[in-house]
Amino acid sequence: MRNKRLTTIGKNILKSIITLVALYWVSRKIDFTELKTALVDCNWFFLFLGLCSYVVSQLVASSRLNSFFKAIHLDLSERYNLRLYQLGLLYNYFLPGGIGGDGYKIYFLKKKHQISGRKILSAVFFDRLSGLWALALITCALVVFMPRLAIPNAITIAAAIIGTVSYYFFLRILFKQFARIFVRTHIKALAVQGFQVLAAILILYSLNFDGKFSPYLLIFLLSAIVAIVPSIGGGVGLRELVMVYGATYFQIDEHTAVLLSLFFNLISVIVASSGIYYIFRPQRLGADHLPTVAEVEEEIDKDALKEEE
Repeated sequence: MRNKRLTTIGKNILKSIITLVALYWVSRKIDFTELKTALVDCNWFFLFLGLCSYVVSQLVASSRLNSFFKAIHLDLSERYNLRLYQLGLLYNYFLPGGIGGDGYKIYFLKKKHQISGRKILSAVFFDRLSGLWALALITCALVVFMPRLAIPNAITIAAAIIGTVSYYFFLRILFKQFARIFVRTHIKALAVQGFQVLAAILILYSLNFDGKFSPYLLIFLLSAIVAIVPSIGGGVGLRELVMVYGATYFQIDEHTAVLLSLFFNLISVIVASSGIYYIFRPQRLGADHLPTVAEVEEEIDKDALKEEE
């Protein structure tokens, strides 16, 4: 038990170090005076539309996750699942400890619905994996329209097709319940990433940008992949680091790239903050009170000990 707690503390320290180092390198590469000017002069109407597009992406993402839940016979209404999804978004940004929003959701559903934690974990994992697949597919599509990368289109298209087919047959052989809903969930995954790309385009418009979108969108998608690396605040710092070095590689404006990432993170935090409501009104989730972080971590430790025995 003690070793588990030490491991959790170590992970949190590592996350903090990664984030702080990334933020430090970004701060050395940008001119804050120019950033401030850009913030003041931005078009707030397009920024609002970007927020709306991101909200739609999260509504679809919540529905996608519920499709995976239904595949393991966990029947939640779309409204209830959305509420729990909002709480998970909040905790992914702000929850202290090493469990994150996904771990919290798994614990909450396991306790309330008396369903195997492993089943819920598999649903959450493949929900995330479907998002990564969509991210990779859209990235491949952008690469096709960027001849300066000198990557033959045949290779890019073949990689996308072979990767998708291999992924599907992996599901069909080992996780048939998820393979049956492959088309439905992965169309939703494409919609989620599509609306987030649209949000990025609208943010660029809000910055009065009128150049080529493709290099900015490509490094934006790459930054989303890199943000999977353990950090705090939903990958803040790491995203901006990728944007800075990506801008240098493509010889595009660093400040525009960083502002795109910062505005997207700001929108993400605003939407995630909607989950605060359920901390004060847990009855909306069918609970008298929400379990504390300590309770969740203690339960996870007990499950780990049972598995070892």
